[in-house]
Amino acid sequence: MRGEFLDLSGARLYYYAAGTRGAGVPVIFVHGFPTSSHLWSDVVPLMPSGHRLVVIDLLGYGRSDRPERRPVDVRSHAERVVELLDELRIRRACIVGHGIGGGIAQSVAIRHPDRVSHLCLIDSVAFDRWPTLRARAARATLPVTRLLPPAALLVAVRRTLERGYADPLRAVHSIEQYLRPFLTNEGRDALIAHIRALTSRETRKLGRQLKKIAIPTAIFWGENDRSLPLEIGRTLQRSIAGATLEVLPGRRHFTPEEAPRQIADGIAALLAR
Repeated sequence: MRGEFLDLSGARLYYYAAGTRGAGVPVIFVHGFPTSSHLWSDVVPLMPSGHRLVVIDLLGYGRSDRPERRPVDVRSHAERVVELLDELRIRRACIVGHGIGGGIAQSVAIRHPDRVSHLCLIDSVAFDRWPTLRARAARATLPVTRLLPPAALLVAVRRTLERGYADPLRAVHSIEQYLRPFLTNEGRDALIAHIRALTSRETRKLGRQLKKIAIPTAIFWGENDRSLPLEIGRTLQRSIAGATLEVLPGRRHFTPEEAPRQIADGIAALLAR
């Protein structure tokens, strides 16, 4: 496993590569808000051999550059994923996305269908069924919260993230990882940029085009996801021809962390289709 930075249109994105190159389809793992490549730490080692695995930190998250004035909406992230494929000389790949990463995966699959061989959506944003009420409230109060010290803003974010875990000990460890880049004033500004970009504008457009997706698609959902209800997953399954839906009993939103074996085995099954 090795970590590197790529310069994409003047911004450095961090990624790490794992797995073994072979005849298998490459797999790109895309996290959501406000996480990082850490989300996939327990999934990647369980993946089948023969596949090139690429795990990225989206712009403004993890080790990647802060966004500054660069857009961080769903479609802009999707275009950077395509740039990353170009830089890594990957013609087609399986795109795996969690949360907003699922919206990014949908955008790549619909706008760049020749670049996607398989699609995997995990507790994904979709249609106009997001942002959550909490996220909408956070956007509405940005004129005030942008003036708060970083620690004060992160208190509210931490509470929201905790709702996504069934295991409180795992929640504590992972949330610290995810929020570390936002602890400074510059980090707070990056977090505010991400919150401002929490809109369903792109997924509303994509929702009307999901029927165009004609590649093997698998959907995974935590049975007790409080952020993105299971009904979104069921609607996605009905909207994408041939899509499968696996519901993970007792799990909440962060299923790649709390059900890594089921997710890895599910992706392996998808790649075999």
